[in-house]
Amino acid sequence: MPKVVSILNQKGGSGKTTIATNIACALQKLGDDVILVDADPQGSARDWNEANEASLIPVVGLDRETLPKDLKAISQGYDWVVIDGAPQIAKLSAAAVRASDVILIPVQPSPYDIWACADLVDIIEARQEVTGGPPKAAFIVSRSIKNTKLSGEAAGALEEYGVPVFEHGTTQRVAYPTTAAEGRTVVDHPDSPASKEIMAIVQELKELVNA
Repeated sequence: MPKVVSILNQKGGSGKTTIATNIACALQKLGDDVILVDADPQGSARDWNEANEASLIPVVGLDRETLPKDLKAISQGYDWVVIDGAPQIAKLSAAAVRASDVILIPVQPSPYDIWACADLVDIIEARQEVTGGPPKAAFIVSRSIKNTKLSGEAAGALEEYGVPVFEHGTTQRVAYPTTAAEGRTVVDHPDSPASKEIMAIVQELKELVNA
């Protein structure tokens, strides 16, 4: 069975699609078979896939509450399913939580973004009570500004939710929007700082899955 990882945040602008597309391609570059599921009705991951003429990775749109059942029909033969979840639609977020082994929550280092995580954390905890464990969850500090204290302060604030915070996150880099506009990812340039950020996140993801 594939490992199902959802990138979720009910607040828009968190860097969700950027992290989902880059993680999916990074896992593929490491030799795994990966499918990316766009569960956001806005279809940002599908737009990205269209920009590269579907040449990088399989992308499927599944933006319905039947997501857990739908995944079973398309996930066979893959090592990983990466879900780019929907913001602001609680029912679709709940469906992704039910379908997932791991939830990654990208959060920008601002009080408003941190406060906005409360509802999603509640959904995850409710699911964990039902299952007696899964899905695992972790925060990723995204779009932080280098040489500021904000990312460290954000990590400290997020810990109050009782959900682990990845040591590595993403920073404000031109490489992310530039490659996205081309339908590419930063992992196409393995020696770049942005690629190293993504590969570090993927390493933490694998450690979380195997813990």
